[in-house]
Amino acid sequence: MRRSRAALSACFVLVPLAAGLVGCGAGGTMDHAARAPEAVASTKDYPAAGYPEQQAYPQAPQPAGAPTYQVNPGAVPAPPAPPMPGIPGMPAPVAQSQPVATIAGAPAEPTGTEHYQDHGVNPTVDTSKDRLSTFAIDVDTASYTISRRKLNEGTLPPFASVRVEEYVNYFRYGYEAPTQKPFAVYTDAAPSPFTPGHHLLRVGLQGKKVQGAERVPVHLVYLVDTSGSMGGADRMELAKKSLKVLTDKLQRGDTVAICTYAGGVEKILDPTSIEHKDRILAAIERLRAGGSTAMGDGLAMAYELAKKTLVKTHVNRVVVLSDGDANVGRASQEELKKIIHGHRGEGITLSTVGFGSGNYKDATMEALADSGDGNYSYIDSEEQSRRVFGEQVDGLLQVIARDVKIQVELDPSVVRTYRLLGYENRDIKDRDFRNDKVDAGEVGSGHTVTALYDVVLTRTDKSPVTVRVRHKTPTGSERAEESVFPMPATSIARTFESASADFRFATAVVGLAEVLRKSPLAAEWRLDQVARIANDASQGRAERLELVGLVNKAAQLSGQRPATNVGIAVAK
Repeated sequence: MRRSRAALSACFVLVPLAAGLVGCGAGGTMDHAARAPEAVASTKDYPAAGYPEQQAYPQAPQPAGAPTYQVNPGAVPAPPAPPMPGIPGMPAPVAQSQPVATIAGAPAEPTGTEHYQDHGVNPTVDTSKDRLSTFAIDVDTASYTISRRKLNEGTLPPFASVRVEEYVNYFRYGYEAPTQKPFAVYTDAAPSPFTPGHHLLRVGLQGKKVQGAERVPVHLVYLVDTSGSMGGADRMELAKKSLKVLTDKLQRGDTVAICTYAGGVEKILDPTSIEHKDRILAAIERLRAGGSTAMGDGLAMAYELAKKTLVKTHVNRVVVLSDGDANVGRASQEELKKIIHGHRGEGITLSTVGFGSGNYKDATMEALADSGDGNYSYIDSEEQSRRVFGEQVDGLLQVIARDVKIQVELDPSVVRTYRLLGYENRDIKDRDFRNDKVDAGEVGSGHTVTALYDVVLTRTDKSPVTVRVRHKTPTGSERAEESVFPMPATSIARTFESASADFRFATAVVGLAEVLRKSPLAAEWRLDQVARIANDASQGRAERLELVGLVNKAAQLSGQRPATNVGIAVAK
């Protein structure tokens, strides 16, 4: 269930602490969809002092060229959390008596017609009333890359563009890959550095890495947006470079077809064996931008091309490269999703790759990938292109599990309350965990998935959770298999500092995302503290040091104090 910030504010009337996946209504065994936030009285008593009313999503008519967003109207931030001390070895947070700038006081959003969807913030759940947290796997990473681009351009990302799980899953955490089963699950916990009396609990899933000799053939259709809005080095030219990187990773037995859409659609290349790579690369090089955007017709043609090489036991995928804009023919998000749904049972998946800014339609690109059982990436540089289509391309080319669902059972005798950090639009009803007709996410070769919970523990000498995972094989049976992974109590660290570097870094990533998305539950979290945690857990890795630099940029742009004496790498 997607919850607005207004719904979250209402949750503060019912529960005193912040943390959880499902709704805040009463209900014993009631599942997520049964909880109605409107059961709570008005939220107009908020916002609290020090957290001014948000204006990031303007309600009044905007000037020509101003950004547009989809938002839950009337949302109001909840009261800020109580003050907390800093973690050992770090400067203490600014005292409440001092004026503290918050993200809500940031400069105005950049101009343009960008579109993001606000999925809300998960509220706290009382474990005695609902002990099950159920959600679909998500391996998208676009949200983090979009934010990186915004910060490097000197502006804060729109808060609705920030999806915590996509920040966390951008990074690797050193989980050991299984050799036999499709994936392994790891769990650990430590005291929260942000909120005294709370713990953070991590659930990590590592997919099996399929070696080149084991990989089944792949049949790809490149569907390229060649409308006028895709003109420019950071759009069409970067898309062409990305496709060349991807094509170079294909191997014997793979095929590629190419079609485009602008004011109309055009078939550029019939399905062609990778043995004729020169023809594929020449077709990519001929791509040019110009015209309006008939995305719906483009999707229809791409699926028709995909059917020409469809083999049920192979990987059959449409890859959409676009800025997400659609303004001709079947252009609405629902119309585009309907096209994809019509082909869902044919064994053809769809992934999206985003480019550009100013008019970027993040909500559309995410929704299409979700509907197509694929993943969603955003390319902001040639380096990111090499990362997505070079280093991590196996996850795109080889699926190891379909319709993957996770259900975390929290023991009420150990966990008093919990809150899932992110995955708001991946929520699944508890009763549908074993309903194999309910669609979920896919896991590719080598994919990692990480989720963090904010929990209040009543004891640390007993296992707090049991994790269950259901998945279907890449091809064949529609009946899912289920695996159970109990968390050992010995995986709970005594102090935050004694937790692994991976755990501490994931904590910093969550901290940045929570602050940037203006989570009312993180209103008192400080970005200089986040930067120091990330720096201390960076282990000298470039992408982790890059995050430290981005945190400091976010602090400066939001009026907070940046961290000093930390290793900063230039973000690219």
